[in-house]
Amino acid sequence: MRDSQLTTHDSQLKAHGSQLTDLAIVILNYNTRDLLRDCLHSLCAQVGLRFAACVVDNASTDDSAAMVSSEFPAVALIRNATNAGFSAGNNLGLRHFGFPACGRARYAMLLNPDTVMPPDALRRLVAFADAHPDIGVVGPKLVLTDGSLDKACRRSFPTPEVSFYRFVGLSRLFPRSKRFGRYNMTYLDEDAQADVDSVVGACMMLRAEVIARIGLLDEQFFMYGEDLDWCLRAKQAGYRVVYYPDVTVHHVKRAASRASVKAQYEFQRAMWLFYKKHYRASTHPLVDGLVRLGLAVRGGPALLREMLQER
Repeated sequence: MRDSQLTTHDSQLKAHGSQLTDLAIVILNYNTRDLLRDCLHSLCAQVGLRFAACVVDNASTDDSAAMVSSEFPAVALIRNATNAGFSAGNNLGLRHFGFPACGRARYAMLLNPDTVMPPDALRRLVAFADAHPDIGVVGPKLVLTDGSLDKACRRSFPTPEVSFYRFVGLSRLFPRSKRFGRYNMTYLDEDAQADVDSVVGACMMLRAEVIARIGLLDEQFFMYGEDLDWCLRAKQAGYRVVYYPDVTVHHVKRAASRASVKAQYEFQRAMWLFYKKHYRASTHPLVDGLVRLGLAVRGGPALLREMLQER
């Protein structure tokens, strides 16, 4: 394996402290062994940047961890005994690199195992962020297997208004409308750089100083919503969040969760948690009731019970 770029060397990290490397990459894996292998090979092909990678395996049953250990010895591996979810799993990897207080890299990246990036992607993302010190979070263009844009790679925050337009279908009917198309910002040219509310956790890069200020991912989010929450906290701290389509990353999307009923439930639960954390206190009671009704319809009895406990 080519490991001249992909290095972890824990003894050196402990000895030399911060700033040893430009970028620390955390890959959270759950039963996506073959896709993870492709992802790691694409990292091995990266040029022009010093970086380190850590795979956190969330109790996979497909020998993913054994594959990483045998085929990619330069990649740090954390074997999680249980599937702790996206936030908790990624936080293990971030802590491995010393975040939030004393990260051992200038930038941190969350990267899904079902992604593949071109050889200069990491160098270009870091160079772009270096040239714009007010940018706290940056995400590339994500392209699905059919060549279409992964719309989640640039989003507005799901305020009650924005979520309503999506819930009733106006965002699909009028995707080019700046009013109705805000959920996935479909009114923007997909090849135009833009300041956005959020990029997606499948591939997002943050400055170390941002994580030091706002902390790690919020572990009340099991999966989904945590990237929105992280970006909102970064913007509240005064940083820009930028969609940077000059770098394109290929994304299989939901490789580990496509057939999961729990994943479908957790998506709706994440929307409830995000709304409760950031918007509910300032929402009119009538609108609050409508929001909870819509989430209950989509999330089912389990989510309704959880919401009723929060009354």
